[in-house]
Parts: sequence; C-alpha cells; structure tokens
Amino acid sequence: MKKYFIYFMMITTFLTNCSKQKQKNFFQNAHKHQKIIPNTSSTQNTNTYQEHIHQSSINYGIDERLIMAIIQVESNYNPTAISKSNAIGLMQLKASTAGKDVYKLKGLQGQPSPDILKNAEINIDCGTAYLSILQKQLLGINNSKTRRYAIIVAYVNGLSTLLNIFSINHNIAIKKINHMTPDKFCRYIKKHHPAPQAQTYLYKVNAVYSLIHHQ
Repeated sequence: MKKYFIYFMMITTFLTNCSKQKQKNFFQNAHKHQKIIPNTSSTQNTNTYQEHIHQSSINYGIDERLIMAIIQVESNYNPTAISKSNAIGLMQLKASTAGKDVYKLKGLQGQPSPDILKNAEINIDCGTAYLSILQKQLLGINNSKTRRYAIIVAYVNGLSTLLNIFSINHNIAIKKINHMTPDKFCRYIKKHHPAPQAQTYLYKVNAVYSLIHHQ
C-alpha cells in the first residue's frame, strides 16, 4: 500500500510542478479521458488490481508499468467507466474493435459484452491482450522507446491510423519509423496524426509511465 501511495503522490507533485502551459497542453483535447489526478480511492484500487495487472503482464509479455499507466489515464482505476464512444472499464475497451481482435486472438467468435468488459479482471486481461496484438505488429520498430510510443498511439486511435501517416504499406511505415529518434517520432505524431488527441494521450501515458518507472 505504501508503495502505491508514494506513486500517486508523485503524480500529484508532477502535475503541481508543471508550468501552467504544460498543464494546459497536458489536458487539452482530452475530453474522452479522465484526468490522471487520482481520486481518494485510487490508491486502494491500484492495490486491488495489481495482482491481475502483474499476471496479465506475464501472460502476454507486456510491460507492467505500461498497463498501469494506461489504466490510470483511461479510467483512473474506475472499473465501471464508460466513455461517450462506449469504451468500457479500466482499460476503456471498445467491444466492436479491440474486443473483437482479442476474441479472435483467443479463438473465440463475436465480441465481449459490456457486462463482461465491466469485470475488472477480464478487462485487464483483454486490454493487455490487445496491447500484445499491437506489440506484435510493431515489433519491427528497433528502438524500444519509439516502439512503446507507437503502441500507445495505436492503442488510443488504432494501428492502421498510426501506420498510414507514414505509409499505407506496413513494412515501409516501420522502415520510416526506424529512421526516427523517439523525439522525432513524437514530433511527427504531433504534425501528421489526424487525431489531436493522439499527442495529448501519448504525453499523459508517458508522464505516468515515467513516474512509475522512477518510483
């Protein structure tokens, strides 16, 4: 418990110490997502779900810190959160897109129901499974940090949308990304990604990820 209290205090301190302009940029165009400032029950919730996060991380080979950061940004650890676009649960999954892809990965037909996605353990499993799908598609990116950035952007706005701003050809897109530093990749996203949300989301998830990484 103490570990996660310190983690959330670090997030709060980070936001407090940001310049006003950085805070403005941090939350602009973020109407779909809740602020990452935790509510009073978030520390307990983090501790409650940590076992599921850890197990899913192992099962799918996904960085545990990335799962935690996405949950924090997407839902602030609220398992019943539903967005205007009908993204559901801790990891804000859409049944008709990510849900279908995960069911296909698991050899299942159809898509998960809203009630299924409101189950915290299942939501974490499905969200992490979806991250593994994206990770597999982006394994050709050599720089691990750039690859993480690409996974984050693909998670929020789709893999095809991400790759198409580089090339409609998957291999060419990956090749172009490999000629970029992580910072250049971020600048390219800012300039070329059709969804303004992408840059904001990438910044927010990376901010939380960095705090978890250095705790």
